[in-house]
Amino acid sequence: MKEKRNRFSEEETRAFAPSEKIGIVATIPEEGPPHITLLTSIMAASPDKAVIGEFCRGESKFNMAARPAVAFAVVTLDKRLWRGRARWTHLMKEGPEYDIYNNQPMFRYNTYFGINTVHYLDLVEIGGGNPLPMAPIVLSALLTKLAKKGAGRAGTERILTHFSEGLFNRLDSLSFLSYIGDDGFPVILPVVQCQAADSGRLVFHPGAFGKELAELTPGMNISVFCVSMQMESVLACGVFEGFHRHRGIRLGLMDIGRVYNSMPSNHGWIYPEKPLEPVVDF
Repeated sequence: MKEKRNRFSEEETRAFAPSEKIGIVATIPEEGPPHITLLTSIMAASPDKAVIGEFCRGESKFNMAARPAVAFAVVTLDKRLWRGRARWTHLMKEGPEYDIYNNQPMFRYNTYFGINTVHYLDLVEIGGGNPLPMAPIVLSALLTKLAKKGAGRAGTERILTHFSEGLFNRLDSLSFLSYIGDDGFPVILPVVQCQAADSGRLVFHPGAFGKELAELTPGMNISVFCVSMQMESVLACGVFEGFHRHRGIRLGLMDIGRVYNSMPSNHGWIYPEKPLEPVVDF
């Protein structure tokens, strides 16, 4: 990875400008592991400031305002990866960045929504720009696929829906893991090789980004966010159970405790299921 800095370069400003990219933002909730969201609107507003355009409000926007420490990752169409940290400072509903967002084709010509709020963040750290290490990722994905059935748990209740479980196991999906670091900021790790052993457990071989994955400790609360190239996504939160061998292959295990639907237009927790309640106040 390229040297970390506290200012965006001109190259990064250009790379982050298009809305056609993967933008991942991790925020700190009131309790539990980080909340991870797909926010392709993240851009560099100036060398020391990032902005995020809001067109619908999920949990991440509330988290940023309450607990400003934020981590982000950007993957461009040419598969280059940047990761950084920032501090939320304020929001505005007008201004030059507001105009820039709403003049982009994705939002200017969208019948249903545009950017209604711009969130401003002070850049703390930025690093990367290297291509994703595809050879280790592909090898780790194959090893995960070979061993994951041995890591499944028989007779457990369904936690991920069939759709979400399939999403984790698709070849065109990208996954990102996050936990809260010792300095109070979220940490984001790409785990493209992550797959579902069953509806309640995620597994990954540590062949890609292995040094950083080695920082995980059993019992740690972690989140894993999965997104496809069609922008379908789901967030799973749970407990890291350590690295164990299954079918002779070393895998990291996460037992899922909560699941969040991050796709518009109805964000919210979908597991554990909440009973339906009648509407009595109109």
